[in-house]
Amino acid sequence: DNGVNEGLRITSAGNGEFGGTVSDSKGDLRKIIFKQESSAYTLVAADAGKAIEIATGGITVPNGVFGSGDAITIINDSGSSQSITKGTGLGSLFNVATGTSGNLTFAGRGMATIYFVNSTTCYISGGGLS
Repeated sequence: DNGVNEGLRITSAGNGEFGGTVSDSKGDLRKIIFKQESSAYTLVAADAGKAIEIATGGITVPNGVFGSGDAITIINDSGSSQSITKGTGLGSLFNVATGTSGNLTFAGRGMATIYFVNSTTCYISGGGLS
């Protein structure tokens, strides 16, 4: 120890080492940030990179809100099915299991991730989708 407080150190191999936690405006980068919703919910831009838990009311996936590379995980925290609905103008919400686009039924205790290729096209994959 040379008595210097090193918050960030670049090694001779070019790797970065951090002395504390690494975070951004959403929180710790080693965690998937969790958000609980208590009723019908329409996804918002701030949900990108998060896990959204619902128990009632379903989820709407809006058009023109997310960009290429955005991803959101949805967790159904109930024993009942929920709906995942294409918002007005959303071009495609493809279920990767079937290759079809449209509204989905999300089984109780299901978990799925939506990945956006652009603002009007996304893919969803996970357990409990039909």
